[in-house]
Amino acid sequence: MNFRIRPADPARDRAAMLSYIDGLQAFEYAVEKNRRLDAMVAAEHMAVLDKRLDEYGGAIFLAEDDGGPLGWAVVHETVDDIFVIESERRMAYIDELYLIERARGMGAGRVLIAACEDWAKGRGIGVIMIGVLAKNGRAHAIYNAAGYEDNSIQLRKYL
Repeated sequence: MNFRIRPADPARDRAAMLSYIDGLQAFEYAVEKNRRLDAMVAAEHMAVLDKRLDEYGGAIFLAEDDGGPLGWAVVHETVDDIFVIESERRMAYIDELYLIERARGMGAGRVLIAACEDWAKGRGIGVIMIGVLAKNGRAHAIYNAAGYEDNSIQLRKYL
């Protein structure tokens, strides 16, 4: 697959970015039933992402080919907890990573991850993290293959 990665243009790419949020919600709903599927979730979540990017600094990268947009990655700077050693407290976090169905398994996700890593390195950040749902084994395997290691596990119990 021939694709390219570019920085997102917030005005021009807004519809695609909102569709990625909706797409990820639907994808994750298959394994995590607490995901919202209503008409407002994309706009509300995009507002949260915009605020994070404004507050912490970050970037949005889009993958596209001649047929149009394929997916995105959102990365921003953040600070880990005070109990983490100071040299690792400043970090980057890949907040969103999503590809449309026809783009999966073609390497675009790995290239989007690399773009986020390059962004972090360019800011002098030495640690980057990404989250994954426990039941999303495919994404977990892809992140492991890209060099990411399990860092913590959160447990949940419904009462």
